[in-house]
Amino acid sequence: MKVPISYVFRNLWTRKLTTALTAGGMALVAFVFAAVLMLDAGLKQTMVGTGSLDNVIFIRKGAESEIQSGVTREQASLIESFPQVARDGEGRALVSKETVVLISLTKRGQDKLSNIVARGLPPAGLALRPQVKITAGRMFRPGTSEIVVGRSVFEEFEGVAIGQSLRFAQRDWLVVGAFDGGKSAFDSEVWGDSEQLMQAFRRTSYSSVLARLTDSNAFDALKAAVDTDIRLTAEGKRERLFYEDQSRALSLFISILGTVLSVIFSIGAMIGAAITMYSAVAMRTAEIGTLRALGFRRPSILAAFLLESLLLALVGGLGGLLFASFLQAITISTLNFQSFSQLAFGFTLNAGIIIKTLLFSLVMGFVGGFLPAVEASRLKIVDALRAA
Repeated sequence: MKVPISYVFRNLWTRKLTTALTAGGMALVAFVFAAVLMLDAGLKQTMVGTGSLDNVIFIRKGAESEIQSGVTREQASLIESFPQVARDGEGRALVSKETVVLISLTKRGQDKLSNIVARGLPPAGLALRPQVKITAGRMFRPGTSEIVVGRSVFEEFEGVAIGQSLRFAQRDWLVVGAFDGGKSAFDSEVWGDSEQLMQAFRRTSYSSVLARLTDSNAFDALKAAVDTDIRLTAEGKRERLFYEDQSRALSLFISILGTVLSVIFSIGAMIGAAITMYSAVAMRTAEIGTLRALGFRRPSILAAFLLESLLLALVGGLGGLLFASFLQAITISTLNFQSFSQLAFGFTLNAGIIIKTLLFSLVMGFVGGFLPAVEASRLKIVDALRAA
C-alpha cells in the first residue's frame, strides 16, 4: 500500500513555519548557485557577442592579447592582399588595422583610476562590427583627435560626456559621441582614429588586424596561407573564439569561487534539511506507527518522507531562481585578467541554468532527507504506537 501524496502535502502545510525556514535556507543556497552560473554565462555572452565567426583577428605570434601584440604596416598590407579576404564594391579589402592601448579614467563616485581600452580604428572597423550603433552624438572623424565612448564607459566614468575632453598621451581628445556595443566587450572601450592614436602613443606598429572572410569556410585556407608565409609573424583566430579566450581566466576564477561558496552553503542547507526531517520523524512517531498498522509498507514510509524533503528543496530552488532573476537588471564592472582593463557584463539567466539549479536543489533535498526517511521507515509498529 502506498502513502497518498496528499498526506505529504498536508504535513508540509501543517508545519508552515518549519517548512518556510527550511525552504528559505535552501533558497539562499540556490540563489548563490544560480547567481554564479548567471555571472559566468553573462561574461561568456558578452565575449561571444563581441566577435563574429566571419571575422578573423590577427595578432603577433605568442601574444595573449591585443595589448601585447604588434603587427607591422608591411605585415598588415600583406594580410589584406590574400584572396580569402573579402572586398567591398570598390575592390577595397574589408580590413581594419587597429591600435589598442590602455588609458586611465576615474569612475563616478571614486578616486581610484581604472584601466580602459582605447581602440584606434579606421572607418572599416565600424563596418566590420554591425552590432555597434552610435546612440548619441556622432562618429569620430578620421584624422582628428575625436573619440567616441562605449555605453558602459559613458554611464560609469567621469569626464566622458559629449563635448568634454579627455587628456591622455599628452593630447586632448574631444568626446563627440557614445555607442552601444550590443552588450559586448566593446561597451567598455573608447574608440578613436587609429593613426592618431599611433602618433600620440608613439607606436610604429598596429596592435591587431581584423579581416572579413569571403566565406566562413575560407578561414582554414587563410590561416594556412598566413602560417606558411615567412614574411608574417602573425597568427589568426576567428574573432568570436579570440574574445572567448580573453575571458577564460576571469571565467575560471568566477567558477572556482562560486563552486567553493555553493559547496559551503549547501552543506549548511543539507544539515538544516536533515534536522527538519529528523524533527518531523520524532514528532510523528505515533503517526508512523498507525500508518504501519494500517498496512503501509516500509518503502512507502521511506518514499513519503523523502518526497517531503524533495518538495522542500524544489520550493527552495524555485524561490532562489525567482530572486536570482532580478539580478539580470544589474551590470558588473570588473578587471579582465587577460587585458588588465575594465570589463562590464551582466547576469544572464537561461534554461540551462534553471535546470542545473533545480537539480542542485533536489540533490540537496535528497541528501538531507535520506537518513531521516530511512529512520522513519525502520520504526517498529509496536515501539511507534507505544510512543503515543
